[in-house]
Amino acid sequence: MGEPARKIEPTVAIPVPHDFVPATDADLKVCLSDPMWRICSGQLYKIMIKGDNDNDDDDVLVVPFKPNRAQRRLLKRLHNRNIILKARQLGFTTLICIFFLDCALFRANIRAGIIAHTEDAAKAIFRDKVKFAHDNLPPNLREVMQLKRNSADELLFAHNNSSIRVSTSMRSGTMQYLHVSEFGKICADHPDRAAEVVTGSIPTVPTRGGMLFIESTAEGREGSFFKMSEKAKQLAQLGRRLTPKEYRFHFYPWWGEQGYRMDPENVIITKADHEYFDKIEGEADTEIDIEQRAWWISTRDNDFAGEEEKMWQEYPSTPEEAFQVSTQGCYYSVQMAKVRKSKRIGFVPFTPGIPVNTFWDIGNSDGTGIWFHQQVGAEHRFLRYIEGWGEPYAHYVKQMQDLSADEGYIWGRHYLPHDGAHERQGEVVNTTPRTMLENLGLRNIEVVERVSEIQHGISAVRDILATVRFDEVGCKEGIIHLDNYRKVWSERLQCFTDTPLHNVHSEGADSFRQFAQVFTHTATQTKAGSRPKRRNKSAMAT
Repeated sequence: MGEPARKIEPTVAIPVPHDFVPATDADLKVCLSDPMWRICSGQLYKIMIKGDNDNDDDDVLVVPFKPNRAQRRLLKRLHNRNIILKARQLGFTTLICIFFLDCALFRANIRAGIIAHTEDAAKAIFRDKVKFAHDNLPPNLREVMQLKRNSADELLFAHNNSSIRVSTSMRSGTMQYLHVSEFGKICADHPDRAAEVVTGSIPTVPTRGGMLFIESTAEGREGSFFKMSEKAKQLAQLGRRLTPKEYRFHFYPWWGEQGYRMDPENVIITKADHEYFDKIEGEADTEIDIEQRAWWISTRDNDFAGEEEKMWQEYPSTPEEAFQVSTQGCYYSVQMAKVRKSKRIGFVPFTPGIPVNTFWDIGNSDGTGIWFHQQVGAEHRFLRYIEGWGEPYAHYVKQMQDLSADEGYIWGRHYLPHDGAHERQGEVVNTTPRTMLENLGLRNIEVVERVSEIQHGISAVRDILATVRFDEVGCKEGIIHLDNYRKVWSERLQCFTDTPLHNVHSEGADSFRQFAQVFTHTATQTKAGSRPKRRNKSAMAT
């Protein structure tokens, strides 16, 4: 009889060094039991990257996947829920696709999903990242981990009943792993789908045992991605341990990617540019060398036609800068800067005994915005701003009744825009917004006359902002709207027009304009000797 075969012991133990290459079956078995080795070694997963020839679309290389610096940082700081605010092309979607594919391969009965911002993006992510990585697995792994379903948007594995799929929406079932890619773009371009993600897709991920990634470049200061990022950033600043439902904030600036650099020869860097980089160095406690500065300037001037706002959005230096919006083309940027400089945004107390006026913008199918105002001497104090979309007037009247009961508000006058007296189609009869509000108990309603030119109303706002104070908390959303109310940009003329851009900021700016028109007109009448109208003690039936 021959000698019994010797058992070959592995030469490596968990955790396995990421650069370890197994030479025996025993070593491979240990390596495959270490998720970090599987993802980081480059032995299992391959990806496509663009070659060095930027002018050749066919110049594509197939390389082993090894996480870059930013990707490794993310892997070390994973939490149940993760918000990723980042510069472009750092490869987070690629990393998460590999991570989810790995989970589907090596864990039983899990569901991993990736939500993309467009159908085309979903197809590209599935084809070029998920399916490509699967199709290029080592042959022996593909042999034992065969597919039960191989469709245009899903891989379902026969050996463990786990799957990974990519779509633009995921609502049904439980997803142990979910990645929302470019959520900022979804919020900006498809608010209805963003609401679907928040109310339908995110709740499918269990609080414990699940993992959620929400990742994007910034797309303005409105929408769920901005609000969720701000909340996560505030939690990060507290420095306490997060609960499973809270989001960990991950920020990855452009200057953290060492590939973003170039030869500074022939790149003109002005004194103002250097002052900007010096400022960022101080704020971010980093160093930005001359090659990095040259890359940033060249990218701004050539890729984005010199628009700094695009660089802040696509290649942010700080989290605050990511959501920063250029004041170019904004109607009230100069006046709001003066409001801040004179410290007229802060705590504004409600003064008992002085009536609270409201100024409304009421859209036929759009949103409603309402400012709450007290006049104390010559000063106009704004206590709060509320808004909503698709809500009946009863919704806002109920909020006002609650304020009256809880805060002690007594009502002055309620100012509606000029179309507040226009009939609108109802379920039973046609009636005006004014009549509908009166039927809900609102009294002392006035309709503000329409200005002959909207620019006259905008000028009135600019003038009266010098007399205004805002409560920082109560008026937070309204202040954002005033900051960002802007002109339409003409692509044909390459300049701003005199027409206001109708977007999410319109209701807040238009309702504030009712205030400016009323009090500018009242001041003019008073100077001319006209008697201002007598105010009633209460403006709402109880």
